Amino acid sequence: MTPPRSPSPSPDDRIPEPPAGQRGQLVLVTGMSGAGMSIALKALEDLGYEAVDNLRLSLVPALLEQADPRKRPLALVIDSRTRDFSAHAMLEEVEELKAHAELDVRLVFLDCGDETLQRRFTETRRRHPLAIDRPVPDGIQLERAMLFPLKQQADVTIDTTQLSIHDLRRILAGNFQIGTQAALQVFVTSFSFRLGLPREADLVFDVRFLTNPHYDPELRPLTGLDPRVAARVEGDPDFAEFFRHLTDLLQPLLPRYNQEGKSYLTIAVGCTGGKHRSVFVAERLSAWLGGLGLKVGLSHRELERQAPRAG
Repeated sequence: MTPPRSPSPSPDDRIPEPPAGQRGQLVLVTGMSGAGMSIALKALEDLGYEAVDNLRLSLVPALLEQADPRKRPLALVIDSRTRDFSAHAMLEEVEELKAHAELDVRLVFLDCGDETLQRRFTETRRRHPLAIDRPVPDGIQLERAMLFPLKQQADVTIDTTQLSIHDLRRILAGNFQIGTQAALQVFVTSFSFRLGLPREADLVFDVRFLTNPHYDPELRPLTGLDPRVAARVEGDPDFAEFFRHLTDLLQPLLPRYNQEGKSYLTIAVGCTGGKHRSVFVAERLSAWLGGLGLKVGLSHRELERQAPRAG
C-alpha cells in the first residue's frame, strides 16, 4: 500500500524569504572553560537564536551554507574543547566572516577570575579540558594564555566572576535581543566598593563624598529606598551640583554610544556599603534616564544579595 503523501505546505506554513538587504546575525561565543558558555548559549537560544555547542572551527563554513542566519539568527560556541581549536585560526575565520556584507558577526568572550574558575571546577568535580592529568590551575593558566588574542579582539567581553545566571542572561539579552530597536538600553546598578567593582560596568561613579546616613543610628538600618535616607543624601550641600554635572556628562555621551553600535550600557554607582548613598543616586539616575525615553533597567547589588530567599 502506498503511504499517503504529506500535504503540501500552505503559503502560511512556508518560511518567508528574508527582506532584500537584511543582514543575518551570527554570534560566536568563546572564552574560559567554566565561565558560563553553556549558560550563555542557552540564553541566546531562549532569545530565538539557533544554537550549536562545541562546533569544530572547520565546520563553520558548511553550517553557514545550510543555515541562513537571515531567517533565524545563529549562535555558536567554539572553544578549547574542540580538536582543531586555535585562537589564531578562529580570529582568521572571524575576519573572513565579517567581510561578508550579508552577515553581522560578533565575537563574545566570556572571562572569569582564576579563583572562581578553580572553585567551580572543584565544586562540580570536573576536569579542566586542558589539564586532564594535571591540577586545574595549570589548565586555567594554559587556556588563559591560549585565548588571550581572542579576548583582545572580542566585540563583547563579559566577566562572570560576580555574575549570577540571571545577570548573565540580562547582559546577553541587552546586547543580542533579536529585533531590538535602535535606542540604547541602559542598566544602572548600585554597589559597595568594599565588595568589589561590578566587572560588567562600562561607567563607574563614586559617591562616597556625599553625606553618609550610616553614621545616623536611626538611618543606619534603612536603605537608600527609604524617603528619610533619600532626604538626608539629597540634603548634602553638594548633591544638586554633583547630579547636574553627572547628567550633563552623560547626556551627550549616550547618543554617541548608540552611534558607535553599542546597544547596551551598564552604569555603576558605588559607595562604601552599597546600601544608602549609591542606592539613592542610582534610583535618581535611573529616573532621569527614563525621562529621556531610554529603556532602563535598575538593580541594587548589595540589597539583592542580602534579601532573604524563599524556601
